[in-house]
Amino acid sequence: MRLEYFQLIDRVVELNLADRTIRSEATVPTHSTIFEGHFPGHPLMPGVLLVEAMAQTCGWLVLATTSFGRMAFLASVKEAKFRTFVRPGQVLKISARLEHEGSGFAVARAEINSDDKSICDAGLTFRVIDFPNSEMRQKMRQTAIGIGLSSEALADG
Repeated sequence: MRLEYFQLIDRVVELNLADRTIRSEATVPTHSTIFEGHFPGHPLMPGVLLVEAMAQTCGWLVLATTSFGRMAFLASVKEAKFRTFVRPGQVLKISARLEHEGSGFAVARAEINSDDKSICDAGLTFRVIDFPNSEMRQKMRQTAIGIGLSSEALADG
């Protein structure tokens, strides 16, 4: 997890395009400036960053589903539920299922677990658009390779 660059996903563990599912992992850093204010002496991962980790996981799934032809931007969060706190050093296991992709939108359901405990879950809706330019598409493909997205997902569509 590279909070300073807002890259919250460390690696994609599994991608199943037929089932439209993905699993990723992220390790919460032990030291980060976000913990100085959230909360002094009792550092906790902000809930908004947990939602972002779920959204990024879903975003990689949308990219893979569209053969890197389109990218997803978070449009809404529904029924987000937070069940426990996340502390520095915890390994987050994020899973998502794409329920709909088409008409310029994607809808997914995502959840985070750690140490076999449910951390949070939410329904997420995305606006799906074409890449603004080929340079951005290439940069996203390079990042995808870095986090271990499968070669199947990187195939040109």
